[in-house]
Amino acid sequence: MISKEQIMNIIQQKVEEDNYFVVDVEVKTSNKVVVHLDGDQGVPIEFCVSISRLIEHTLDRETEDFELEVSSPGIGQPFKVHRQFVKNIGRQVEVVAKDGMKHSGELLAVTQQGFVVKEEKMVKPEGKKKKELQVSEHPFIFEEVKSVKEIIKF
Repeated sequence: MISKEQIMNIIQQKVEEDNYFVVDVEVKTSNKVVVHLDGDQGVPIEFCVSISRLIEHTLDRETEDFELEVSSPGIGQPFKVHRQFVKNIGRQVEVVAKDGMKHSGELLAVTQQGFVVKEEKMVKPEGKKKKELQVSEHPFIFEEVKSVKEIIKF
């Protein structure tokens, strides 16, 4: 059976040389290989095709039959690797904490341990009739977060 490590060994050098990064490699029991790639400016389809061909030419279909899918992560998919957080600084994100609380706002900063989100919301202060804009910064530690994904607004 094809292994995740085998796929990573095949593609890692080419991906890094071209300044992209691997988000995820999944090898299902049915021998379906799914590779998700990303880059600071996105990933062109041509690069996905070149990685697909690299895998196809390296693995022997006579030895092991497999299905292959190479793409960028879909819109609205949770971030999986640190570099996705860095890439999305300044963008709107939705954070779901492990306690179930949701926060949304601008991703301000990322460290090795966590990240900071600036949340703006309208709240009604006690004793006042009108809502006021409240801006707060929420620091998160990666281990305390269930998922983070970019919010796409049209």
